[in-house]
Amino acid sequence: MIDKIINEAKDGVVAAIKGTGDVVNALRTAVKEVVVGTVTDAGEVTNAAVETVASVTKGAVTGAVSVGTTAVDSAADIVGATIKGVSEVGGDVLGATKEAVSGIIHGTKEVGGDISETAVNAVRGAIKAAEDIGTDVGQAAEHAVLGAISAADEIGDDTGTIVRDALLASAALPKDIVSSAIGKKSE
Repeated sequence: MIDKIINEAKDGVVAAIKGTGDVVNALRTAVKEVVVGTVTDAGEVTNAAVETVASVTKGAVTGAVSVGTTAVDSAADIVGATIKGVSEVGGDVLGATKEAVSGIIHGTKEVGGDISETAVNAVRGAIKAAEDIGTDVGQAAEHAVLGAISAADEIGDDTGTIVRDALLASAALPKDIVSSAIGKKSE
């Protein structure tokens, strides 16, 4: 089931991007449609449905990279579209935020992209989406950071440290929230 979701997301992104010159909007639309369809197909908006979000974002980033964009460049748009899609169907936006960022990190590892910069852009995308849909931005940022560092830790200790350092060093992210989330992950 998970492989099917990953492949559907990848194929949807590839088809959408190849069919237009507007990569950013095609990417956003394709990801949001896959998220809405996947969560709706699950029948209920349950934890299991939210967990499929990581598979969608992983597939989306591999699809985006396969048509010539980078994980770094597509991360914010993929995460943002995912969060908006989950919000549209009444899902757990904060849980989906964490899972979306986690999926991006795992997908970036798979395609050999820059995980630390992708993590920063994914968190930025989560913050922007939270603002757009009226969700608590601080909580969304915290969940996004937790998703990034959890996934990075799963990849390996060096990756976790590198991602933590990149998140803390980014001028684009709220330092207090990033520090707090990293502290919570360490506990």
